[in-house]
Amino acid sequence: MKNILFIAAFCLVGNVLVAQEVKNVQLPKPATATYPYAQVEPSIAIHPKKNKWMIAGTVMNDYYYSKNGGKSWKSSSLKSEFGVGGDPVVHIDAKGRFYYFHLSSPAGGGRLDRIVCDYSDKIKGKWNSSATAKNGKKAQDKQWVVECPLTGNLYLTWTQFDQYNSSAPQDSSTIVFSKSTDRGESWSEPRRISTFAGDCLDGDNTVEGAVPAVGPNGEIYVSWSGTKGIRCNRSLDQGETWLAEEILVSEQLGGWSFDIPGIFRCNGLPITKCDISHGTHKGRIYVNWTDQRNGETNTDVWLSYSDNQGISWSEPIKVNQDKTERQQFFTWMDIDQSNGNIYFVYYDRRNYDDNRTDVFMATSTDGGLTFSEQKISTSPFIPSDDIFFGDYINIAAHNCVIRPIWSRMDDGKISLWVGLVE
Repeated sequence: MKNILFIAAFCLVGNVLVAQEVKNVQLPKPATATYPYAQVEPSIAIHPKKNKWMIAGTVMNDYYYSKNGGKSWKSSSLKSEFGVGGDPVVHIDAKGRFYYFHLSSPAGGGRLDRIVCDYSDKIKGKWNSSATAKNGKKAQDKQWVVECPLTGNLYLTWTQFDQYNSSAPQDSSTIVFSKSTDRGESWSEPRRISTFAGDCLDGDNTVEGAVPAVGPNGEIYVSWSGTKGIRCNRSLDQGETWLAEEILVSEQLGGWSFDIPGIFRCNGLPITKCDISHGTHKGRIYVNWTDQRNGETNTDVWLSYSDNQGISWSEPIKVNQDKTERQQFFTWMDIDQSNGNIYFVYYDRRNYDDNRTDVFMATSTDGGLTFSEQKISTSPFIPSDDIFFGDYINIAAHNCVIRPIWSRMDDGKISLWVGLVE
């Protein structure tokens, strides 16, 4: 199952612009997939020592792997002793262990009662399972993970709901943190790292979107959205202590939950990354999000950065460079730590006055000050707002290999694609 498109792109070699080919490859749906909206919410990771090895995951429990740089893929359905409840996040650690994080759905009830870590030392996936501790009947949701290159520690952050979808004033949402010092085999007791709580309605007034990042000296940075805008907390001692109050990164005008025509639901939750390369901007922290500060019909992609360990932040910088008043949404970002270049992927409607949707990739080689963009999808697609289309797409960058991954919908059918960018 491989459809390849050659797109005109350019890279700078010396002072010469050189034509580059970008290929789109479709990932095969597992034969055992049963989820009706399979192949949404993709996550992708590149092996740190074998650039041609990569893995991916999609809801509900789909797993994919490639050994030839993403030119072809194999797929399967993952099983876990804790059940699989969605929100896949994949990772490959510095020693080559493969991870698939997800929500729980254990037999007999208790869905979302913990965050699950499945790990394997084989790319095909012979999985072992661990999980964070339960906290009564509280729900655990929207996790992400990062690895510390100095210690090998895994840092995991997510939202804890006292009771999901509860409107009771005594029920709240908070951001929590746990770490593993043994490559995912066990996890520390989860601890709250957000001072300001939110409600439990999974909307603008909920604290959500916690994505951790690690600095060059092992610092941990986490940003998320909520009632008080996008906020950041940090730990300088491997997660043992945190700031007494999180710092404002940016207001998120219009909130983090908003409507996009043709999309079942949409969010602008932030992504946090830190430059740990040996480049000019080593130590710079970046937060990337979308919002509707320019109007409900003009969602845009934004970036802010900090050069002082998150104490203060730049004014928001617009990533998409179009002059239209149309929609850009579902952004994700990664840094190639071999050179400090930043890469973004997002859906884009700049070329149409209807719901036709392209996929764009943006690149910054100067620390987020300027951006170049290119359309990387084969053709526009038209989504349907009565079909679940997930909450995120993803991109991975390592050693000049860049792999954006996204879902598309054609005639109501969802498919999964990766772009091969060198």
